[in-house]
Amino acid sequence: MPARERSPLDPPASFRAVRAVFLTLLSGFVLLPVYVMVTSSLKPLKDVAGQFRWIPTGLTVRPYIDIWHTVPLAKYFVNSLIVAGTATVCSVVIAVFAAYAVSRYRFRGRRLFTVTVLSTQMFPGILFLLPLFLIFVNIGNSTGVALYGSRGGLILTYLTFSLPFSIWMLIGYFDSVPRDLDEAATVDGCGPLGALFRVVIPAAVPGIVAVAVYAFMTAWGEVLFASVMTNDATRTLAVGLQGYSTQNDVYWNQIMAASLVVSIPVVAGFLLLQRYLVAGLTAGAVK
Repeated sequence: MPARERSPLDPPASFRAVRAVFLTLLSGFVLLPVYVMVTSSLKPLKDVAGQFRWIPTGLTVRPYIDIWHTVPLAKYFVNSLIVAGTATVCSVVIAVFAAYAVSRYRFRGRRLFTVTVLSTQMFPGILFLLPLFLIFVNIGNSTGVALYGSRGGLILTYLTFSLPFSIWMLIGYFDSVPRDLDEAATVDGCGPLGALFRVVIPAAVPGIVAVAVYAFMTAWGEVLFASVMTNDATRTLAVGLQGYSTQNDVYWNQIMAASLVVSIPVVAGFLLLQRYLVAGLTAGAVK
C-alpha cells in the first residue's frame, strides 16, 4: 500500500517527536501514583511501612480481605451509596423542573434567580459549615427532627452544593433545545409537563447525565461536612477510611486497598456514562 502523502496541515516531524515525549512523560506522571497504590495494596504491611521497593517481591490479596474487618467498611459503603444516590436523584429532579421553568418562561425575578444561583458557587463551602451545623441542631432541639448526625441532614447538605450548579448547567442546556419542539408537542395535545417529559428531557439526556455524575461525585468524596455532620452509625466512606490509622499503627496497605475499592463505583460510572458526560459538558460549555 502506498504511503499517505503528507498534508501541508500536518505538524512537522520535530513537533510530533516532542509531543510524543511530552505525552509519554505526562502519562507516566499520571500512572505512577496508580501503580504505587495498586502494588502497595498487594503487599504485606511490613513491606509497605518499611523500605519502599518499586518492584514488589511478594504479593498477597490479604489486605483486600482485612479491609472489611479492620473497620466496618460495608456499613460505610451502604451509607455512602444511600447519601450520594439520594442526593443525586433529588438534585436532578429539582434541577430539571427549576431549569425548565427558567428556560421556557419569563417571570418577575427570573434574572435575579439565575444570578443568585450562580453566585452561590463563588463562596467556599467551609463558610456554610457552622451555619448549617447550628441550623440542624436548632431544628432538632425545637422540632425533634434529627438532622444532625443523620443521613437526611447530610443529603440536604450536599444538595446545597450540587443543586445550584445543576440548575445553572441545565438552564444553558435547555436553552439549546429548540422551542419548536415544545410547540410541536403542544399542538399534539401535550401540556407543559407533557412537553417536558416527552420532548425536552429525551433531548437533554447528555446534560442530565452530566449533572447526575457531578452531583454523585460531589457527595461521594466529600470529607469536611461528612466528618462533622455524621456519627458512628451514619459515617460515610470518605470519613471511614480514617479508621485504618490508629494510635499505634497505620495500615497503609489496607488504606490503599480500601481506596481502590471505594473508587470503583465512580470509575465504573464514568466509563459507562463517558459519552453522555462529555456531550453534556461540551454542550453546556458552548452555550
